[in-house]
Amino acid sequence: MEPRWKGKGSEAKALADPMSKLVAQLQSSLIQTNMCGLLSGCSVLVAVETEHVDLFSRSCFGRPIVTAEKDKHWFQLGMEEAFYLCHFLKCLKIVGEDNCPKDDGELWHYMKSRKATFPAFYKAYSHLRKKNWVVRSGLQYGVDFIDYRHHPSLVHSEYAVLVLLEGDDDTNGRLRL
Repeated sequence: MEPRWKGKGSEAKALADPMSKLVAQLQSSLIQTNMCGLLSGCSVLVAVETEHVDLFSRSCFGRPIVTAEKDKHWFQLGMEEAFYLCHFLKCLKIVGEDNCPKDDGELWHYMKSRKATFPAFYKAYSHLRKKNWVVRSGLQYGVDFIDYRHHPSLVHSEYAVLVLLEGDDDTNGRLRL
């Protein structure tokens, strides 16, 4: 199935800047600046300089948070995004409320305690991201994730993803009528 492009020139833009290249640029930049994120409930807040705003947006990580500060910009990362940047790409350090860095094990435990389905959701998220898909929340569509082959401004989503857990417990109950 071919991508459904959103306009003239979208295909050329996507091919000129593939997602793999954009993510590699973000990874390199975050490593160089020793970027840190702050755990905040079920998300991670990252204060970024102006030069990182474009990288976060183009690589489709997080959502910008509007503030009154002109020089400082904030992005809110979902738990799966934050753990992917921290654990798989190794380009983001995450600190807790005590301002101490969390290792992968502590972070995994924290995220599991906040969201019981986190392990399955992270597995789905990381699998798709490793294949250079853009993975966004599907909450407004009644699914877990929406996947794009390229940046969402260039193509329509191709897949809606439901993460189903094995077993007969109530975690998949949302699908029952």
